[in-house]
Parts: sequence; C-alpha cells; structure tokens
Amino acid sequence: MKDSQLRIVYVVGSDENGEPIFKNKNYNNVKTEAVADQLFAVAQAIASLQQHTVDHLERNNTRFIENVPE
Repeated sequence: MKDSQLRIVYVVGSDENGEPIFKNKNYNNVKTEAVADQLFAVAQAIASLQQHTVDHLERNNTRFIENVPE
C-alpha cells in the first residue's frame, strides 16, 4: 500500500427538502499499518472537538498497480 487517508463526513445542515448537507474533512498521511479500531478512536477524538455531527468515516487507500504477466 502506498498511502492511506482518513475521511470524516459531517452533517452540516439540511437543504430546503430536509435532506442532509455533508462536508468532508480529509486527514492525509495516515500510517498504512493503522487498523480500523485505531482510526475510529482518532476520529472520535477529533469529532468531539467539532460542532457538527459525524455521519460516517471512510478510509481511502492508494495502492500501486503492477503489470502482472499472464
């Protein structure tokens, strides 16, 4: 794995139809060895400092694609 990123998706309000409006906050340079429980704990700590509610968390990993001979 090349890189890893933590994304916290917040609900920042609602539109005229009552549908939620989301805002993403990305944290780059996450250790590729970090496990989901560690990321969840960090996200909880960050979220406790925010005024908006967390909708969900995402982990985005970047991997190299290598040419594999057939």
